[in-house]
Amino acid sequence: MAKIMIVDDAAFMRITIKNMLTKSEHEVVGEAENGKIAVERYKALNPDIVTMDITMPEMDGLEALKQIVAYDPGAKVIMVSAMGQEAMVRDAVMSGAKGFIVKPFKEDGILAAIAKLK
Repeated sequence: MAKIMIVDDAAFMRITIKNMLTKSEHEVVGEAENGKIAVERYKALNPDIVTMDITMPEMDGLEALKQIVAYDPGAKVIMVSAMGQEAMVRDAVMSGAKGFIVKPFKEDGILAAIAKLK
């Protein structure tokens, strides 16, 4: 069971991911609606894994990823992106992301990505 933080500007997406994870006995320790809040909550909550949307207001997921990895080089962040954002995903992996999930995703896809990092 992993302690996971979910970062997405869409509340319905956070709820969807949370339901998938808690059904599989993972613990969702926090949520954030933008990258700025995600960095602050990461430092406070120290989750095992973060799911991070790329496109968000105030601070995008790529910048938040860079700040989290600078703070904790061992951070396990899975980027969540919409179709057509392959270049951003590549940048995210180069910046320290440990995996990525493409929206729309299925439950088994997100659980497999989490399982690889535990």
